[in-house]
Amino acid sequence: MTMSPAVQAEGLNVRRGRTPVLVDLDFRIPAGSITGLFGPSGCGKTTLMRTITGLQHYRGGLQVLGHPAGHASLRGRIGYVTQSASLYPELSVDENLAYFARLAGGEIEGVVEKLGLTEVRGQRVSALSGGQRGRASLGAALVGEPELLVMDEPTVGLDPVIRARLWDSFRELAQEGRTLLVSSHVMEEAGRCDRLLLMREGALIWQGTPAELLADTGTDSYEDAFLATIERGNR
Repeated sequence: MTMSPAVQAEGLNVRRGRTPVLVDLDFRIPAGSITGLFGPSGCGKTTLMRTITGLQHYRGGLQVLGHPAGHASLRGRIGYVTQSASLYPELSVDENLAYFARLAGGEIEGVVEKLGLTEVRGQRVSALSGGQRGRASLGAALVGEPELLVMDEPTVGLDPVIRARLWDSFRELAQEGRTLLVSSHVMEEAGRCDRLLLMREGALIWQGTPAELLADTGTDSYEDAFLATIERGNR
């Protein structure tokens, strides 16, 4: 894994009116890695992801793939998977992927096979299970072969078996050299990441590797480690 940053923030701030949403964030996301963004609902995870993808105004420094976030040259180099499936429910999986492939100038065949969608490619999205819709949404982001994939809680509401299969797909993508930023509020998924960013109330409260988090807090589970980090910050 190369340690050159795909994303680098220095003094990153986002405000809505007079309300601070992201406060003085400093972090690096290495290229070709899976970085997990963890924290409770409302802590600023989605705002940070929108900022990285260029959808949110910000102040401070934020470099994405060597350019300021939102730069025109980043179009097509970033795939963004929102929490709700960004697909047309009345269309089949194939029709959805073909549409997004035309927009991005990509191909669908390799994506269909990679994500195990072959058996359902002719079905309407409205008839798919939650796990199948999640993989189809990921496929819509992948058809343009993005260098950076930003995924907002892609495993929410899925059973453990489907979650594990999706994480296997994420690891394969990282091994191909893509950079993944994956948000979640399920701390048990932290062990599947290369690096972690832990957030609370718009601030980063810890960053490092999963092993470093457990060692730093002296705990045996990622949930206990997160709680210990919060308690330490409240002292």
